[in-house]
Amino acid sequence: MERSLQKEDKAMTCVIWKTGETAPGKVTVTLERGPTVLLVKEVPAQVCGPCGEYHLDEHTTRRLYEQAEKALERNAELEVLRYAA
Repeated sequence: MERSLQKEDKAMTCVIWKTGETAPGKVTVTLERGPTVLLVKEVPAQVCGPCGEYHLDEHTTRRLYEQAEKALERNAELEVLRYAA
């Protein structure tokens, strides 16, 4: 069964590691489109301990995309932000 975006507090089996369990944590996400690179630190996610693969919930993903669109509108080349819900 394929899993879509997960709620932050719900552990799941890692889709990469297959045997690793995820746990709540914080990650750095890099988004890139054209000449714009957006780096967002301290993003809440479910993180696999063995491999480091992470999964974001729907709310977090939408928020990141909103921040990325704003960076594009500002014609940013490189922008580094701390995640804010």
